[in-house]
Amino acid sequence: MKARATGPKRTTETVVVGSRSLVISNDKKVLWPDDGYTKGDMIRYYRSVAEYLLPHLRGRPLTLQRYPDGIDGESFFEKHAPRGLPDWVSTIEIQSDSGRHSGITFIVCNDEPTLVYVANLAAIILHVWTSREDSLDVPDFLFFDLDPYDGCTLATLAKVALALRATLAEIGLVPLVKSSGGSGLHIAIPLVPEYSYEIARAFAELVARTLYERMPEMTTLERMPAKRTFGTVYLDYVQVGRGKTLVAPFSLRARARAPVSMPLDWSEIEAMSRKRSKETEAEFERFTMKNAPRLLAERGDLWSGRRWKEQRLEPALAKAQKNWRKATKEK
Repeated sequence: MKARATGPKRTTETVVVGSRSLVISNDKKVLWPDDGYTKGDMIRYYRSVAEYLLPHLRGRPLTLQRYPDGIDGESFFEKHAPRGLPDWVSTIEIQSDSGRHSGITFIVCNDEPTLVYVANLAAIILHVWTSREDSLDVPDFLFFDLDPYDGCTLATLAKVALALRATLAEIGLVPLVKSSGGSGLHIAIPLVPEYSYEIARAFAELVARTLYERMPEMTTLERMPAKRTFGTVYLDYVQVGRGKTLVAPFSLRARARAPVSMPLDWSEIEAMSRKRSKETEAEFERFTMKNAPRLLAERGDLWSGRRWKEQRLEPALAKAQKNWRKATKEK
């Protein structure tokens, strides 16, 4: 039987997280009706993965995607810190690009009490900037969002991801990969934090266009879904930019089974390229709120330590330009 999204009578309780006491409201509220997972379950999940998640949040402006009535209800993005924010929660004020007179006050999640605070707001999905507060105009990684369009199989998505890895390897770069938590993949290049967003985006575009020229039957650069070719993978590089965000590693998603955006090993992508599954979602739904803590305890964070290798773009740029010229000439 499908659980009710609103849950039983509203309750509150006080929990101690580190040196902070937090009031948790209505932890029995069901946020995932098909699965029966509650806000309390979500808070416990985020606490269980905090040691892995927080390094990806610290110092980064945070945008919350809140689901006060569960994943089947209306949701909203929240950039500006809500009223009543505790004075111990770190924030940063950033001038809005829209020309507003006042800036936007972003939460910066630097510790576990803040993580519990935002989870209590029914913020299921955590979106982070690709730069940190001490150098907002300089990203410390760039990424590609591989978004499968209608009819795209798991094997096609994996083959495109592997081709992107090979394209980057040709120019001396080593990428990381994770599931989006939905149907696609995120491929990231950790950077020495010295490049502007304009440079990072121009580089990402050059690589994406080269891959498209090499694989026009399997990829698309068309932003409008209605204009994309059936069964292709959208190479989204336009999310590289100041104020643009990425779903954080280990963030939950507002989908059935409560999937998690999970860092992956490239051997897992290679295995996917040999599978016959016609849908990508089912593959990534195997990383969930229930099993992610165990998986992390077994293999750790694949986007940390020696794997997070900061790289320079200058040595790769000339090679990338050469590959682009070759790809367009051959076409």
